[in-house]
Amino acid sequence: MARVQLTRIAHARSGDKGDTANVGLIALRPEFYAVLSEQVTAQRVKKHFDGICLGDVERFELPNIGALNFLLHESLDGGGTLSLKADAQGKTYSAALLRMEIEVPDELLSKDPLPG
Repeated sequence: MARVQLTRIAHARSGDKGDTANVGLIALRPEFYAVLSEQVTAQRVKKHFDGICLGDVERFELPNIGALNFLLHESLDGGGTLSLKADAQGKTYSAALLRMEIEVPDELLSKDPLPG
């Protein structure tokens, strides 16, 4: 097993609605989806955004497209029109999530070259 940042096996997009950030995490290859599903739980995402996400984290599975979607409630200090935060729209949350580290089986990483 190798400990890698999510950026090695996934890409992500993020946005917002009010005080909730939305982060989609998409596997770069179909075989990475199982690893993401197993290790990137709502609890781990909540811990990763400790001090930023003050509410619950919800996780939604989208196996047909190899993706997970997370809603980080109470994480934008009220949202774009109310907040004094530098990123009140949650645009950088995808890059922040991609810094999370997980364990990936060596055989998945050695299959062929990965981005990054």
